[in-house]
Amino acid sequence: MNKEFEHRLEKIEAAVKAALPLNFDADWQTCSFDELPSAVSASYIQKLIEPNYSLINLGGKRWRPLLLILCYEMAIKDYKPLLSENQAYSVVPMVEFVHTASLIHDDIEDSADLRRGKPAAHITYGLDTALNSASWLYFEAPVCINRLDVPDSIKLLFYRVYTNELRRLHLGQAMDIFWHRNPDVFPSKDEYFAMVKNKTGTLATLAALTGLIAGGMPEFSARKLSGIAAEIGIGFQIIDDVINLTTGNVGKKRGDDIVEGKKSLPVLLHIQERPEDKNIIAGYMNSASKDGIDSPCIEECIKLLESSGCIKKAATLGTELIRTNCEKLNSPLIRELFISMIPENFR
Repeated sequence: MNKEFEHRLEKIEAAVKAALPLNFDADWQTCSFDELPSAVSASYIQKLIEPNYSLINLGGKRWRPLLLILCYEMAIKDYKPLLSENQAYSVVPMVEFVHTASLIHDDIEDSADLRRGKPAAHITYGLDTALNSASWLYFEAPVCINRLDVPDSIKLLFYRVYTNELRRLHLGQAMDIFWHRNPDVFPSKDEYFAMVKNKTGTLATLAALTGLIAGGMPEFSARKLSGIAAEIGIGFQIIDDVINLTTGNVGKKRGDDIVEGKKSLPVLLHIQERPEDKNIIAGYMNSASKDGIDSPCIEECIKLLESSGCIKKAATLGTELIRTNCEKLNSPLIRELFISMIPENFR
């Protein structure tokens, strides 16, 4: 990533770690829980934090909080900011925490074994602990809004943005779960894009919208630009779909989307061109689900998808979606951020 982003990422990392400290102080505990019974020791709170803390410590691109800051910097050029620069950095954990919680829940719902090269949280800590910790993190995420020294009307605005995007995220996830729980159900391409715009695009929207409003841009204008960010998020989800069927995602195994029954764009494009293969692909997904990641059906399914060229077509579509929408944003740094994230073999 561009060296110009390094000092911003350092501040982001510090803000994220400060908002989720494994060794917390009384001030953090009070902000998060208010007054607790004396029998609730720090060790119990640490057990709640640890699955989330561990996943955040495994890294991640942090492009969502970086997008928030870049949008803030873009807005303050033309508007009087609602938040200071330090306050803008203080709210970036909100975006990263939602992303982290969604990953833990996603792995549970997909029965995934790995995340960022390590056993998924529900494998390491148990299903009940991981589920509860990630659910808590959704509620912990907006605590940074409580800490802001700004009028309640501004806090309310940020809360409204946060809760609306969170509801949309869960709607998108509901669509995705329904499709992969029903191997014979294949959504239309339009339904796929709608799902991704809610499930994946909403995190880009939350980041952009929060940053632009914090920078003083009127909500109506900010929503237009954040919609562009959502389209870029869709593009990266498509690229992610393609990587899963080619090299395999970092920290995961090639083709695990087939095991999980994911109706990714390459699959939908293939069926659109060759509807006669629908039952064959459904059969591959059924078998892979039963046999696991070492099922020979995974490679057979990938070979079938490659034969139509739809994996490459999806890669081209995703890349163009990112490039086209980057051009609509009047920010060279945001364009630089997103273009640098496109894998070299897709550029």
